[in-house]
Amino acid sequence: QVYLSESGGGSVQAGGSLRLSCVRSGSRHTNFYIGWFRQAAGKEREGVAVIATDDTTKYADSVKGRFTLSRDNAKNTVYLQMNNLNPNDTGVYYCAANRSPQDGYRPPLKSDYFGYWGQGTQVTVSS
Repeated sequence: QVYLSESGGGSVQAGGSLRLSCVRSGSRHTNFYIGWFRQAAGKEREGVAVIATDDTTKYADSVKGRFTLSRDNAKNTVYLQMNNLNPNDTGVYYCAANRSPQDGYRPPLKSDYFGYWGQGTQVTVSS
């Protein structure tokens, strides 16, 4: 079993920054790609970004240039640095993971490609 635990959410004003963390545990395997999704109230969950096993990344157009993924393998942790936040970034942010079929594989930012999910952390951006 794989467990994911998010932290770092909170409330900020527009233009502010937050850093989310996702800690993975429960599996001895290390070849996971890790993604972030978010869901605003009344809206569908949307993919935000994913980091592959070779640390290459992919971002949704809505966050390119503002959000940055990084990974600390020693801590089994992935970070999502979010800068220049705006109210449209408000929502519950979920960390998700799946075993990677090959090194460097970056899946589509769709929920179906991720088998393990965290409980989510709330991000609220006020104008």
